[in-house]
Amino acid sequence: MELEVFFEENLKVNARIGDQIVKTDQPVRAGGDGSAPAPFDLFLASLGTCAGIYVKGFCQQRGIPTDNIKIIQKHHWNPLTRLIDRIDMKVELPDDFPEKYKPIVIKAVDQCAVKKHLANPPQFSVSTT
Repeated sequence: MELEVFFEENLKVNARIGDQIVKTDQPVRAGGDGSAPAPFDLFLASLGTCAGIYVKGFCQQRGIPTDNIKIIQKHHWNPLTRLIDRIDMKVELPDDFPEKYKPIVIKAVDQCAVKKHLANPPQFSVSTT
């Protein structure tokens, strides 16, 4: 897989992935226009949405409605390292969600490819041409 990163005015940096464009910008307080999520926000959103697709797939396979299911993701910032050092994900299920599937929903979240890549990060190589 390959993607192309390209630049627009001010601090807009976008990625072309196949026929789709993922737009990013910086918040106004950081000198951007605030017209799109910041790249780091998209990174964090990729965790939650990746977990969500596994939960949704699990439910769809069993005919369980997903209308009232949410994932709340909280980020814990470490001021010493200036990095997020813990991410909590809470899957909010409706009262009528089958009890027997609750532990399996957690296992579904654990299948998230983004989460797995963070647990086993790839090596990076940067060069110029």
